[in-house]
Amino acid sequence: MENGKKKKLNTNSNSYTIIYSVIIVVVVAFLLALVFQAFKPMQEANIALDKKKQILYSLNIGELDDEAANNKYKDIIIADNVIDKAGKILQKGSKGGENAGFKQNSADFKAGRLALYVCKVDGETKYVIPVYGMGLWGGISGYIAINADKETVYGAYFTHESETAGLGAEIKDSKEWQNQFRGKKLLNKEHSAIALSVLKKVEDPSTQVDAVTGATLTCNGVTNMLHSCLAAYMNFLTAK
Repeated sequence: MENGKKKKLNTNSNSYTIIYSVIIVVVVAFLLALVFQAFKPMQEANIALDKKKQILYSLNIGELDDEAANNKYKDIIIADNVIDKAGKILQKGSKGGENAGFKQNSADFKAGRLALYVCKVDGETKYVIPVYGMGLWGGISGYIAINADKETVYGAYFTHESETAGLGAEIKDSKEWQNQFRGKKLLNKEHSAIALSVLKKVEDPSTQVDAVTGATLTCNGVTNMLHSCLAAYMNFLTAK
């Protein structure tokens, strides 16, 4: 204090600018963290719902609203098991399961924990297997539904992180293309390897699907994804 007067804060000083900026950053960071935590349960619920819809799409069940999709998933998923490459159950799932195989991701797959959904559709047993791979511009993934014989495709669904619209993106956007997988065989005639593939020139219609025109690299990625992921389930697929 000088001459009985308070010293005014110098708002033009560098120290004031720095302190003010730090306070603003801290406050904004706190508010963002608060908002993130508040919306986290809703975000997780939306992610889980999208996953359920993808699984249902692979079972040829689509165009459901959110409530109907949740209810349908609970109705037809008998168990979301986790198995190993030998086909042994590591963690038994439950009806409408969301806590065993449902929680597995690509990292778990690489670690040998394989999600396997056991389903009942119109009274018939179906199995759904998740697949993970790489497209031209980013990750691709999906689900392959198979019949009780463990060798015939019942349905398929694919999605991607970032593919060219109208080309590679067709693996997600074209239901007509995905429908080509229905009835295809997973294995070669000797049942010794995965044969399901996407090719520009189909030579064996029993195991091969026409590639998307102009999206060769993405379709190659789908083939590689199918071969590498489904091969991990060979012991399950060939066990009778």
